[in-house]
Amino acid sequence: MRVLTDFQGRGIRLTDERLAHIYEHPEMIGQDHRIEETLSAPDSIVLSNKDPTVHLYHRFFADTPVSPKYLVVVVKFLNDDAFIITAFFTDKEKKGVRLWKR
Repeated sequence: MRVLTDFQGRGIRLTDERLAHIYEHPEMIGQDHRIEETLSAPDSIVLSNKDPTVHLYHRFFADTPVSPKYLVVVVKFLNDDAFIITAFFTDKEKKGVRLWKR
């Protein structure tokens, strides 16, 4: 397990189990540094439409294994804990209430 830090200095856990889940998407293998970068310097953060404790961190990368894409890192925040649920590349930012924009 690793603890990553977001742009507000909050520790966010990335467990081995969640990283294995992320790696089920072959294009995500070796993209750990981009997950860290997305948390530490996001372009925007959106509140999930389905779960108010889930925030979607977005960052655009011009060069990815699957062409120019946004990386979305999905983080669940509890009272005294935060952890990554998943991360994936997508063509556009996900919809929801925008919590923050660069």
